Amino acid sequence: MTVFSEVKREELLVELANDYGFDDIEEFLENYMFDGVCPGICPLCKYSTEVEPDCNNGWCEECKANTVMSGMILAGII
Repeated sequence: MTVFSEVKREELLVELANDYGFDDIEEFLENYMFDGVCPGICPLCKYSTEVEPDCNNGWCEECKANTVMSGMILAGII
């Protein structure tokens, strides 16, 4: 699993929350906390898609690689 700095993780979470219509990270996380799917983001190209909450190597349609991480992983919840 790729390790990101706190700043990079927050940047990715803000991007992901905004992509899904949330103004802040906490609201975003609360909304998806108990769902079977969760938005995920590619740290390389910022492509976002829905993945399982524990996903740390989901498929990125843009990069054609297993780079998508769920918001729950990025937030350190899982």
